[in-house]
Amino acid sequence: MLELAELNGFYGRSRALQSVSLSISDGDFVSVLGRNGVGKTTLLRSILGLMSRTTGSIRLDGNELIALPTHERAKAGLGYVPQGRGILPAMTVRENLTVGSFAALGQAQDLMDWVFELFPILKDFINRRGGNLSGGQQQQLAIGRALLSQPKILLLDEPTEGIQPNIVEQIENVLIDLNRDRGMTVLLVEQNITFARRASNRFAMLNRGSVAISGPISQLTDDLIHEHLVV
Repeated sequence: MLELAELNGFYGRSRALQSVSLSISDGDFVSVLGRNGVGKTTLLRSILGLMSRTTGSIRLDGNELIALPTHERAKAGLGYVPQGRGILPAMTVRENLTVGSFAALGQAQDLMDWVFELFPILKDFINRRGGNLSGGQQQQLAIGRALLSQPKILLLDEPTEGIQPNIVEQIENVLIDLNRDRGMTVLLVEQNITFARRASNRFAMLNRGSVAISGPISQLTDDLIHEHLVV
């Protein structure tokens, strides 16, 4: 589904992502792991076209995206939940979700009803401003908004960071169900190794802007975690 080949991402003249090649198949759940500052967020931003410059190849279902602007990549099937959630605080829950539906091919109301099934609290707070939600509720809103674009692949940047434990569990279960029950392809940046092992079928470990090792989640050994994650 998603093929990255020799992908480089630049902040100005500084190359932050270095020749990353990664293959993600339809229905995969891939966790991108590594210490802070090794390029995990940069990888997602490069795929979305949010860097100063990107080079290499990004192919989604065989179609090259590298020259497309961010909004065209979203229409092509990339759904994104950024670190920090990125909801629009002055807009209501309904308005935030409506923004997500602009790229949708299906009926917006049917999709919104589906999001309410996943995250019932959003329906309860449909007219509440996004800025007045708790952090966990904002994260549910951010995921719901991304799903309303009907993405082919969902990209998430540490969706459980700074969230209260009861909502963390709900978010984790929703993501696992989306992948296993609905076949949604997921690319997840995550620090929570327990969640990564429970949810993923594959992983990629980054170091200094490059893929140090990747493979089936069964190969994510404690020795690898100690080598690449323990400070």
